[in-house]
Amino acid sequence: MLGLIGKKIGMTQIFDPDGKVIPVTVIQAGPCRVVYKRSKAKEGYDALQLGYEEIEEKRSNRPKIGHCKKNGSPVYRYLREFRPSKSQNIEDIEVGTEFKADIFQPNEKVSISSRSKGRGFTGVMKRHGFAGFMSSHGVHESFRGPGSIGQCAQPSRVFKGLRMAGHHGNQKVTVHHLKVVKVDPEQNLIMVKGAVPGHRNSLVIIHKES
Repeated sequence: MLGLIGKKIGMTQIFDPDGKVIPVTVIQAGPCRVVYKRSKAKEGYDALQLGYEEIEEKRSNRPKIGHCKKNGSPVYRYLREFRPSKSQNIEDIEVGTEFKADIFQPNEKVSISSRSKGRGFTGVMKRHGFAGFMSSHGVHESFRGPGSIGQCAQPSRVFKGLRMAGHHGNQKVTVHHLKVVKVDPEQNLIMVKGAVPGHRNSLVIIHKES
């Protein structure tokens, strides 16, 4: 299987056999069901569409309800596609197949995508790590300012991509090469070493690294 949809439960720590502390993120991975299977002949590419977190029909919309019913599956809150790499084969996977956290193994490497925490409108020091101005030698009311943002006469404009204050966070972030430390198949939990973007209970997409 290519990966799973899950939710970030939170962070904790576990001990390895040598007694060293390992900070881990606990993720509820699955169960996910194959709702639809895309093929290169019909859609132009191969992919598996997985559904996660079954809900009542009244809590969904008509397009999603019709799509799930057409393929004979329950209505899910989240639908995501997983494309195989060149070394992965999905021909034997049928619609309706369910996958759980046991598809992952300890010491396996995964990539996890989620939306980072939203920080609102922040200044250049918090958003980009600017040092700010010195607090002496006549500096007045510009301690946390960005400084000059361009020239006056030539070119008389602000260049695109200039680091300035603005919306901070709430962006899709992918962390690669995270190590799976422990798998609990009974509760569909996996523990990965290190931090994962997003707040508690945020949706995460877990991809196996081939």
